Amino acid sequence: MALQPVELINQRILITGATGFVANPIIESLSAHNKVFAAARFKDDSAKQKIEALGAEALVVDLGADQLVGLPADIDYVINLAVAKSGKWSVDMKVNAEGVGKLLVAYPKVKAFLHFSSTAVYEYAGHEPRSEGSPLGDNHRSLFETYSISKISAETVASFVARQQRTPLTIARLNVPYGSFPCWPFFHAKMMEAKMPIDVHPEGPNGYSPIHGDDIVRAVPYLLAAATPDVEVVNLGGSAVVGIEEWCEYISELTGLSPIYNPTSNALGNLTVDVNKLESIAGPSTVDWKQGVRAMLEDLAPELLLSR
Repeated sequence: MALQPVELINQRILITGATGFVANPIIESLSAHNKVFAAARFKDDSAKQKIEALGAEALVVDLGADQLVGLPADIDYVINLAVAKSGKWSVDMKVNAEGVGKLLVAYPKVKAFLHFSSTAVYEYAGHEPRSEGSPLGDNHRSLFETYSISKISAETVASFVARQQRTPLTIARLNVPYGSFPCWPFFHAKMMEAKMPIDVHPEGPNGYSPIHGDDIVRAVPYLLAAATPDVEVVNLGGSAVVGIEEWCEYISELTGLSPIYNPTSNALGNLTVDVNKLESIAGPSTVDWKQGVRAMLEDLAPELLLSR
């Protein structure tokens, strides 16, 4: 039986990493009934205007700065989606690991803090689903040298600070997000259109636990409800295991395009996750993956569909 979700109405919510694709639907959903502050580095006014159009107040905040400035007061909930993938160790460790620590220190008394991590923190283990207690490792090094280690470091810093100051914290390890925003299945569709090879690990099928944006949004109040000063770690993935090959073949059915696979050990390998804990907190996924992929194409690339 799922937890009782927190009631997100008339709350003051800070969301960092606001320009990220996963953040956008969360911002839009929560802005309908709350005062949402959406923070990011915002390199230009158009990015700020896009966030403001979702109903949030856009704030220029750099988690890589020595001191965080421009943060609002009297915040009820913090949702941290900020991430740096520059490939520079000094930058990515400072933003990802130190940044979440600074945020927690800035808001020790919030009702709950939700930190988005990644299943990239898990050691590669072939087709074995990873649970929250599985060994950690440098999973994404072949493509993003700094990513896995900096995300593991961020979890460590966040957990330490939360326990020290007794701030309720949930760490959500996100698998493959997809939906009506740029995402891995969409990139594969565009690669199929361009007849570009799609890298796949030789130890196929390359399974994942993709989760639709609607289910991510739906899970947020439950994940906040699960937060504890002793730190709750939760895999955030979909209920269905779907392989790269499987979603590419389905895209092929919808579009008539053919995937070209390039088996290489440099590709990210199978990374399915055990979602039993997530389902005990928030229930199972509600969006069928095929319906989600079709809706993705209808919204982002309707011209590719054989039937519209």
